Amino acid sequence: MGLNSFWQSRRVFVTGHTGFKGAWLSLWLERLGAEVSALALAPATSPSLYAMAGPWRGEHHIVDIRDGAALSGVLQQAEPEIVIHMAAQALVRPSYADPAGTYATNVMGTVNLLDAVRSTPSVRTVLVVTSDKVYANDGRPKAFVESDPLGGSDPYSNSKACTELVCQSYAKSFLREQGVVLATARAGNVIGGGDWAEDRLVPDFIRALEKGEPVMLRYPEAVRPWQHVLEPLGGYLTYARALTEAGDATLPEALNFGPDAQDFATVAELADQLGRGFGLERSWEQAPGSWAGEAPFLMLNSARAGDVLGWRPCLDRGQTVDWTVSWYDAHRRGADMREFTLRQIADYEERMA
Repeated sequence: MGLNSFWQSRRVFVTGHTGFKGAWLSLWLERLGAEVSALALAPATSPSLYAMAGPWRGEHHIVDIRDGAALSGVLQQAEPEIVIHMAAQALVRPSYADPAGTYATNVMGTVNLLDAVRSTPSVRTVLVVTSDKVYANDGRPKAFVESDPLGGSDPYSNSKACTELVCQSYAKSFLREQGVVLATARAGNVIGGGDWAEDRLVPDFIRALEKGEPVMLRYPEAVRPWQHVLEPLGGYLTYARALTEAGDATLPEALNFGPDAQDFATVAELADQLGRGFGLERSWEQAPGSWAGEAPFLMLNSARAGDVLGWRPCLDRGQTVDWTVSWYDAHRRGADMREFTLRQIADYEERMA
């Protein structure tokens, strides 16, 4: 499943490059020799992995994907062959606070991108990253497969399910006849170094650790498909390469990228593992009060990605936690985090080979 030399000098356009996953992906693509152009909002946090991972070689633009004209101009100037769309409002709780903004970014932002692709003849492949939360979830402990019905109750999850429908429409109505392959990727809950977003377990844990306090968990018994950030990113790169090489509709239009079944865990179990990694006796407490609803179980079946692409998870949950803890330990020691992040990418590539 190695990435070989496919990405060398390949022109790639990434949206959302200033975010947690986007910064990891952009750094990995540069390491592989790709010519990366990118577009996103300014980093939402300080510190940010994006700031630490520079200097960057490619053309990076601060543009809101809700601005269709600006997005189209940047994309046409970049003339990419492959587009990987990750820009999004990616959090559940903020989607309750601003549902209209969430739909505008996640749904209409994707519409703007796909409209821009229609006017950019260089593009051959578009991979749109959605979410493991796109499925209609009734709370039962079921591992979703790609053919399960789309749904989503909260505005974030629902907006991502809508994005899937937008992609299906654009693929069938416009892009396929232009020779452009469009697919979607649905990943599990990612953790890893360099995430400082609000309302995510690891960043919340790190902030609590710095204060000498236990992290407060809203839903400690909720089950999630935890995986290191490099796992789905390796899947995206493998999927985008396969789509580009196939150049037709022989590959699935959507794939799941999640951990092995034994690595699903509750929020509390992962918090306990993080606590042990940092040498804590007490790592979490139940957050008081009531909270907006979230699914009690969220699990993915990624067998199809294995069958079609040969993709498989390379890190178990223990290794995922170890890599995450070591990244934040290195950051606290004042290490060069660009170099440390690149070393983790190189170590992961060896496991993929």
